[in-house]
Amino acid sequence: MNRSATHIVTEFVLLGFPGCREIQLFLFSLLLVVYVLTLLGNGAIICAVKWDPRLRTPMYFLLSNFAFLEIWYVSSTVPNMLANILSKTKAISFSGCFVQFYFFFSLGTTECLFLAVMAYDRYLAICRPLHYPTIMTGRLCSTLVSLCWLTGFLGYPIPIFFISQLPFCGPNVIDHFLCDMDPLMALSCTPAPVTEFVFYTQSSLVLFLTVMYILRSYILLLRAVFQVPSAAGRKKAFSTCGSHLVVVCLFYGTVMVMYVSPTYGIPTLMQKILTLVYSVMTPLCNPLIYSLRNKDMKLALRDVLCRMRVGQNS
Repeated sequence: MNRSATHIVTEFVLLGFPGCREIQLFLFSLLLVVYVLTLLGNGAIICAVKWDPRLRTPMYFLLSNFAFLEIWYVSSTVPNMLANILSKTKAISFSGCFVQFYFFFSLGTTECLFLAVMAYDRYLAICRPLHYPTIMTGRLCSTLVSLCWLTGFLGYPIPIFFISQLPFCGPNVIDHFLCDMDPLMALSCTPAPVTEFVFYTQSSLVLFLTVMYILRSYILLLRAVFQVPSAAGRKKAFSTCGSHLVVVCLFYGTVMVMYVSPTYGIPTLMQKILTLVYSVMTPLCNPLIYSLRNKDMKLALRDVLCRMRVGQNS
């Protein structure tokens, strides 16, 4: 069936979080503060890695690219959420909804791949320290980063295009704060089991393969750490890897509840909160987790702040 003949929905209504006007304004203020802090925190990491010669290593190169990714990831949802809270209609255009859908899932997939690459980097640094400089070269780092971005953004155009071609001829209200798979499929007039199967299979494969690789890396990593003779060496290794492991648990824990386990029994409000955790709170927490647990990063961030103060005074 031709989509143009059946498609009469020109926009969707994103209900967002329920509540009176005062609650909505409080949410707006909270999200705005979180968004600004996320941009500043991740931006500071990028500047620190760029300006500090001590941080010109593969680990920090990956971390700066990860911070850049987090800025884009949070920007795919929060600005529209802020506009939606202030809007009376809470409407998003048909094309705008699917553009957000595409960027949200592409950036999320890229984040999964980045976390796997960062686990590989830590595995090499601790389990194969003598070979680390020759294996994890600048060229390999650039190649891995490019593959993460390309794979993340080339994986979803076709399935999302087919979803956008489904006939949306009924209600256009989405009980969420973003355009997500389940709410959109619920509004389609025609079931598309094949499209749903392909989409969820692809998402599940990305999640399972990356999380299994990360777990395997950390099992080998922990085994190597416990074999370190000095307590100081073990402490340093745990400090370096602990921050990455916290980020992995926070991100994957909430994402798997949403996209791998059945969500039919989860209340809609809880689904919104879980989505908020991995899409908004994780990018906010990452700069704090990586900077507070890393001595070199803390020193570099102090230098960035000093440069900013000198620039303001001059």
